[in-house]
Amino acid sequence: MASAGLAGVAKTTDVARAWTRIRHGLRDSAGGRLFDQWLKPMTLIETDEADIVRLALPSAFMTNWVRNNYGERLTHEFRALVPGIQQVVIETVSAATALSTIKVEPVAAAPAPAAPQIARPAFDARFTFDRFVVDASNRVAANAAQALAQAGTPRFTPLFLHGVTGMGKTHLMHAIGAAYLAAVPDATIIMMSAERFMFEFIQAMRARDTFSFKARLRSADLLMIDDLQFIAGKDATQEEFFHTINEVMGAGKRLVVTADRAPQALDGVEARIVSRFASGFVADIKPADLALRRAILDRKLADMDDAHVPEEVLALLAGRLSNNIRELEGALNRLVAYAQLTDEAIDLEFTHATLGELLRGAQKRITIDEIQRAVSSYFELKPLDLVSARRARVVARPRQIAMYLAKRLTTRSLPEIGRKFGGRDHSTVIHAVRRIEELRGTDGDVDTAVRSLMRDLEG
Repeated sequence: MASAGLAGVAKTTDVARAWTRIRHGLRDSAGGRLFDQWLKPMTLIETDEADIVRLALPSAFMTNWVRNNYGERLTHEFRALVPGIQQVVIETVSAATALSTIKVEPVAAAPAPAAPQIARPAFDARFTFDRFVVDASNRVAANAAQALAQAGTPRFTPLFLHGVTGMGKTHLMHAIGAAYLAAVPDATIIMMSAERFMFEFIQAMRARDTFSFKARLRSADLLMIDDLQFIAGKDATQEEFFHTINEVMGAGKRLVVTADRAPQALDGVEARIVSRFASGFVADIKPADLALRRAILDRKLADMDDAHVPEEVLALLAGRLSNNIRELEGALNRLVAYAQLTDEAIDLEFTHATLGELLRGAQKRITIDEIQRAVSSYFELKPLDLVSARRARVVARPRQIAMYLAKRLTTRSLPEIGRKFGGRDHSTVIHAVRRIEELRGTDGDVDTAVRSLMRDLEG
């Protein structure tokens, strides 16, 4: 009996010493912030079972987090230091519970760094909320982004932004990060592309150090992942990604994800991941219409000192470069830079000479026949009505809109447009164009119809 008692004491001492060493290792690998929040409260519980180590935490939430993220590591490290250990149990034990805890040496605090090790991505100063041009196509996404960037308990998480390339998703991510950091200066923020997530995870697996990778991401107060579509079909990466977003969301942290399509349209992405995003706030950024593209050019031009770009050049850029806002801004940058380098004035001739290849490549050949079909469908008319002699308002107004669009979206002359509308005179086309321009400023229905038709016609 005495020898059994001594063996128990020896086992307890060995476990306590091992626990002291393990805690030191956890402190070094996890970092002070994560260690203090999740691992430091863990205590070693005295037990009569020779092959079991019991560790306790004060709340079920902390217990689940440590069990999921460190359970395997703790078991491996105890077995390496104390032969005979078969299992490490992590359980919830309140302070009032009458269980004996084994006293261990306190973990010495690491040398105080000069400043807290807080992740601070390099947010682009150009990409702020006040520089994001808002209209109906992106207003919901912009408002949701601003709401998530505010301090306090988030109203929703995750925020899933989707839209085609170059429409402002990355701009909003930088704006969220900068605004949240301004509101919460000590916040830990991580922003990375899905490709970077995959690369770092693979590197961590090769180095057999996935614990540090997981701990770093899951300690973020704000985690932002760009271009989620790139993890499609990557099973191991998706497995880790799912557990990461589960931990972030479960802890009430902020999560922002972007993709080029809605969650349900992400082929090759697991249904459980799609379901998690669908439970948050999903906002799409629609392609910018002509008015928004024009407003973006004005906003961009306002930041360019001593740059003079004529109205007809801005109209050409906004009308022709419709697929990508990033491409549109880049074209303006290039145009102004070339003008300053050559000391030439910017006009249509200079613009075509400088951006000719880009403009030709972006030009979509829209025909008057396509315009007539689109307008007829929108107003539920027959295409023949637009070329007929009928003057009833139900036909005359759509006909004027079709003429206006023909002037704006094609290179056909006024007489050619008139001939395509039942042989009308060019003066009739001029009147139609002017009338629709006036009505767009006073009649919301006309403006909405023109915007919708232009968006459909421009693809």
